[in-house]
Amino acid sequence: MLFLHDIDPIAFSLGPIDVHWYGIMYLLGFAAAWWLGRSRILAGRLPGVDMNGFSDLLFYAMLGVVLGGRIGYMLFYATADFLSNPLILLRVWEGGMSFHGGLLGVLIAGAWWTRKYKLHFFDTIDFVAPLVPLGLGFGRLGNFIGGELYGKFTNAGWGVVFPHSPLKDIPAGLPAMEQLLSAAQIQQDYAAGLLTQYARHPSQLYEALLEGLVMFLVLWFYSMKPRPRYAVSGMFALMYGCFRFLVEFVRMPDNGVYVAFDWLTRGQILSLPLIVLGLVLLAMSRRAPVLQPVLPLEEKKA
Repeated sequence: MLFLHDIDPIAFSLGPIDVHWYGIMYLLGFAAAWWLGRSRILAGRLPGVDMNGFSDLLFYAMLGVVLGGRIGYMLFYATADFLSNPLILLRVWEGGMSFHGGLLGVLIAGAWWTRKYKLHFFDTIDFVAPLVPLGLGFGRLGNFIGGELYGKFTNAGWGVVFPHSPLKDIPAGLPAMEQLLSAAQIQQDYAAGLLTQYARHPSQLYEALLEGLVMFLVLWFYSMKPRPRYAVSGMFALMYGCFRFLVEFVRMPDNGVYVAFDWLTRGQILSLPLIVLGLVLLAMSRRAPVLQPVLPLEEKKA
């Protein structure tokens, strides 16, 4: 019932370059989005757009995720550091990506691409929404492998012991005295059952399950049938907002600081607008048109 986190965050090295599992998870997320999006394009789920157009959309979205995620993290969670040293924005190897910033980046990229192809913005976002959750799930697995963004103490004799915190301002997984021990000594204490009280919720895995697998299955099967405009986007926003808000109750607050009431976190505050947006979009979808599939020309000829 107790797992000691002892996973090397570096998958392999190419000379002086270390390739981290977190980066590989990003690549897997983008690969999954391409594969899923390709099947939807070939099924005519975004009329007037071929594979070349979809490739452009995915490229813009990738830029939006990376740039928006990094800028969002600096603005939402590390404002003081960013203002004192703006160049910290470029130090991506130190970690620090924000989902909410990445979401804004994707929306901006989607708006830019939609204008170019003269489509309705929400037809594009409804198309993209089911492609995102698997990437979120892979990203949370990357967080777990890296031993970051872990949860609070379970106080139940089960969970995961995270020996260290890779991010500054986040309380270490073990107290200072244990931090001084070697890896072998920590393993011995773990085997002897002396670390049970330091077991934490693997909140990264909770989020990988909810924001990744569950959201993907719901959105993918829901969107297999043409739905009214706004509906798929509304489902995405509502589910993510609710799942993130709930998991935050067992996750360590960002920067180790609660915003209010000794329980309200910044992640919860940022998730509330998504819950409201999801409800509004679902309400709007009740009177919205349904985009019917139109097979690409090459598929019709075949």
